[in-house]
Amino acid sequence: MLEVEGLTVVVDRVIYQPDMATPEDRPHCFAYFITIHNNSKKMVTIKGRKWVVDEADGKKTVVEGDGVVGLYPELEPGETFDYHSFHLFGGPWAVANGSYIGVDDNGQTVVARIPEFRMEVPVQLN
Repeated sequence: MLEVEGLTVVVDRVIYQPDMATPEDRPHCFAYFITIHNNSKKMVTIKGRKWVVDEADGKKTVVEGDGVVGLYPELEPGETFDYHSFHLFGGPWAVANGSYIGVDDNGQTVVARIPEFRMEVPVQLN
């Protein structure tokens, strides 16, 4: 696998969603908004992702799967793909990071790192 120069991931926003219906053991919901930028010279198809979320209580969640929100974005040079999703957890905070795995137009596997971001429950709600 190789990290493609110019293939970058930006965490645009992370928003606490206190009004979402959540299970009792994971009452905190955060929406996150992501943009994948293809500033390389090759077309890249995102085939999957791997997220690691570490929570305040020591719990670690690993999420791996095909595509991104059920899609397999094909990014030509200069194109972007943006989406949003969410994560639920129980403690006062969680930290997420990971990677998107893709294939370029030569069949080479490529990786785009997801920068680490923190989801912190507002103090009055802890």
